[in-house]
Amino acid sequence: MAEPTVAGIRTLRVPDGVRGRVDRFVADATGLSRSYIQKLISDGRLTANGIPIRANMMIVPGTDVVLDVPEPVALDLAPSPDIPLHIVYEDDDLLIVDKPFGLVVHPSAGHHDGDTLVNALLARAGGEDYGGIAGVARPGIVHRLDRDTSGLLMVAKHDTAQTSLMAQLKARRVRKTYLALVLGGVNAAVGRIEAPIGRDPKHRTRMAVVPDGRPSTTGYRVRERFVGWTLLELDLVTGRTHQIRVHLDAIGHPVAGDPVYGTGTSRRGPEDLGRLFLHAWRLELASPSDGHLIRAEAPLPAELEVALDGLRAAEAAH
Repeated sequence: MAEPTVAGIRTLRVPDGVRGRVDRFVADATGLSRSYIQKLISDGRLTANGIPIRANMMIVPGTDVVLDVPEPVALDLAPSPDIPLHIVYEDDDLLIVDKPFGLVVHPSAGHHDGDTLVNALLARAGGEDYGGIAGVARPGIVHRLDRDTSGLLMVAKHDTAQTSLMAQLKARRVRKTYLALVLGGVNAAVGRIEAPIGRDPKHRTRMAVVPDGRPSTTGYRVRERFVGWTLLELDLVTGRTHQIRVHLDAIGHPVAGDPVYGTGTSRRGPEDLGRLFLHAWRLELASPSDGHLIRAEAPLPAELEVALDGLRAAEAAH
């Protein structure tokens, strides 16, 4: 993996035997995203023999391609030091954060007043942890968790780390394991749900299993059984919006405390749980720098453990 690219001028000589488009060559050589390389090209910051080049230009072995990377600009977003952060793992490439229930990951409509995970991440060391993502000094959010889901989230510190993590996600080499309490007794100890997911045609703010949806796969294992409920470990093979929640609802075992999917008892959860019982428990990935295995775990939040203790007590009394 290429080293993090810092601001400044860098000369890349095209080696013998290398062919293809110049933007692909520079992206492979630097670890910068092709979209950012194309922006630098449009800004005239990529030249050959002193002449600005086009993104689709074919490279010639022996050519010196000169790349001028500007200093990253500050993100126009206020740091929020009052939002607590639990960092489970950190190195020069990435952070793995244990996101609490109720925290939105990044600003969007209705969440732009400093109340997101990104605002909290910017408050760390004045934002100096981040070497620049596509020319902006910001944390690289490479995947998401719903506001109502707690648990582990990867955050890239620089372009080359983000490129690596996104490539691993696309190739399904990142193993993401969740814990979920679901309504009812799940019969099979081990199972796999394969059902396409798309926008619900009747409720456009929801997702659903639909014939023309995107292929989606969730694996599961029973971890513990209770009266009326089952605790599952789930492997998110694909990463569709609300995938676990939609898949489990589709097989008749909605996640406890889900305000959107399921009905009645499932939405309340055991003893009126008050939140979604879905937690991103474990992450396994390759280090962007040297490929070694990184494994991180986040224990269940206290309120979810309390709910399980109540179910265990009810099971013992049954």
